Amino acid sequence: MSEIDLVIFDCDGVLVDSEIIAARVEAEILTEAGYPISAEEMATRFAGMTWHNTLLAIEREADIPFSAQLLTKSDEILDKRLREEVEAIAGVAAAVKQITLPKCICSNSTTERLQMMLGKVGLLGLFGNHIYSARDLGPDRVKPKPDIFLHGAAQMGVDPSRAIVVEDSVHGVHAARTAGCRVIGFTGGAHTHPSHADQLTEAGAETVIARMSALPGTIAALGEWSDALSA
Repeated sequence: MSEIDLVIFDCDGVLVDSEIIAARVEAEILTEAGYPISAEEMATRFAGMTWHNTLLAIEREADIPFSAQLLTKSDEILDKRLREEVEAIAGVAAAVKQITLPKCICSNSTTERLQMMLGKVGLLGLFGNHIYSARDLGPDRVKPKPDIFLHGAAQMGVDPSRAIVVEDSVHGVHAARTAGCRVIGFTGGAHTHPSHADQLTEAGAETVIARMSALPGTIAALGEWSDALSA
């Protein structure tokens, strides 16, 4: 019997290629606010974090107080850009359809944004009602805290240790590992960088893939490996 009973997908940077769009928008806003930063650095350092937590981290680091208006400004600009520009990760629909295990989405994005992005790229129907936002649990329960993965596993009736998470960010990997889940790292989004795979591995990913076409086989192989260890 396979040791994997559930596949949990992050959304941004795993299902939809949205992280690079967010990095560009947020870099522009921060630079205008007096903290010069490139989209590449945003993606490397803050992918997987909410905009609110990113601002808090930069305020602590640089001792720059940001206006509360930056929170809503980013959301308004980013939602518009996502509606216009976001695309599915290459090959993701075919990969998801090949996975016969139960599956769900656990994301830091709001439910409204998840519905919009997944609907735009034609992935919404692949997950039914099993789309979970950490924001719905509370503002202090987003990744890198493990709460959303614990919630998703509970909603699906699966012990977290028997769930495997597909994540593109160090913060997401930390959250999944803290929840007790296994992790496959993914570096196929446009925001990837040279040290991306190494960072995901160091954070706790068992393996890292760069193409969605490799995902079904990787999940099967990890399940078989677990079976061999427990035999």
